[in-house]
Amino acid sequence: MLRRCSWAERSAVEARYHDEEWGWPVHEDRTLYEFLVLEGAQAGLSWRTILEKRAAYREAFCDFDPQAVANFDASALEALMAHPGLIRNRLKLHSAVNNARALLRVQDDVGSFDAFVWGFMEGGPLTQVFPTMKALPAQNVVSESLSRALKVRGFSFVGPVICYSFMQAVGMVNDHLDGCFRVDVPPRH
Repeated sequence: MLRRCSWAERSAVEARYHDEEWGWPVHEDRTLYEFLVLEGAQAGLSWRTILEKRAAYREAFCDFDPQAVANFDASALEALMAHPGLIRNRLKLHSAVNNARALLRVQDDVGSFDAFVWGFMEGGPLTQVFPTMKALPAQNVVSESLSRALKVRGFSFVGPVICYSFMQAVGMVNDHLDGCFRVDVPPRH
């Protein structure tokens, strides 16, 4: 039996996410946008809740196509608010649309959202091992810098804690607990 980080041993959906996605480097803009939306939706909730709603988010947000989502209008936002599979928080849903538009501007300015966010990781992914869940940081200096830069570019729901969670989700940071089997698995690129 594989030993995982304790947060990933509570449910099958969390174990699968931990084993197959969390901490693996992501370099595709659509997937980066997906995690930005999901991390914003998660604020104040459990990650398990978001993982269980992920299919509904993919459907509602056009498989996280930022170009399509950027074209959502007020009626589309109302449809999102009525969608039973989503976290129906108007600010979070509006943020997802706003962030699609901001991401497109970043693509125009920088070439890709990938280049923009990964530009904050000068030495590549940061791998860290912690003795307990309490020792895991909620943010770091890079997530603080990323948060400020995203806000300047018009993104919302991108505070330093959300940015750190985003960085973990997309492999910019690869945090695991001591004894987790993923500690000894080299990151795939």
